[in-house]
Amino acid sequence: MHLLAFDTSTEWCSAALWMDGRVIDAAVHAGQAHSRLLLPMVSSLLAEAGLTLGELDGIAFGRGPGSFTGVRIACGVAQGLALGASLPLLGVSTLEAMAEEADAEQVVTCLDARMNEIYAAVWRRDPSGWQAETEAMVCPPAVAPLPTASGYVGCGGAFAAYPEILARRYADLLTDIRPGLIPHARSIARLAAPRFRAGMAVPPEAAEPVYVRDKVALTIRERTMGTRPGGNTHGTGMSA
Repeated sequence: MHLLAFDTSTEWCSAALWMDGRVIDAAVHAGQAHSRLLLPMVSSLLAEAGLTLGELDGIAFGRGPGSFTGVRIACGVAQGLALGASLPLLGVSTLEAMAEEADAEQVVTCLDARMNEIYAAVWRRDPSGWQAETEAMVCPPAVAPLPTASGYVGCGGAFAAYPEILARRYADLLTDIRPGLIPHARSIARLAAPRFRAGMAVPPEAAEPVYVRDKVALTIRERTMGTRPGGNTHGTGMSA
């Protein structure tokens, strides 16, 4: 099975090719240049592997949560490539991809959602794969979801954005903190491969991003009153 995977949900742009278990990948700190960098990165990986888009079995993408613009870019590019090559698609949670990237059995994933909030979830790996102990949510870092025991690894940019708040929140619960870890495309590819084999992929037109937050920005009144827009639903996410 040959799969293409990519993610643009953070300030990093990454892409990977899964070829029957062998993975080649690339990543670059893109800032806000994901739309300019992603397709050349994909073309370079295909050329390195000696493959064409039509020889792939499917495309996986980081479906969110994350940067609103970045998540939308990933889904849109995946749909465009898949429609042109008649390929199925599969979206993978960026928070689950971070858990996979952590190379641990118990992980707390936290991405910076801006506006003094984070995207977060708690994960535990069992023989069948990653199990979400909490749903992906958007919340202030001071009320980030907690694991039920200690021994977890914390990862993601929110640990760099809110180090003191999250250190207090997860005191004695984490064995390690890895703020530089991202939802890398190579982990998306590893998670996607068995799901493609299980028939979980969808037609391009059925693929959807997951934003979690249902508002892009706070109104002036919300900022003044300190009101947080609710959000465990699909809708608009943060700006890039």
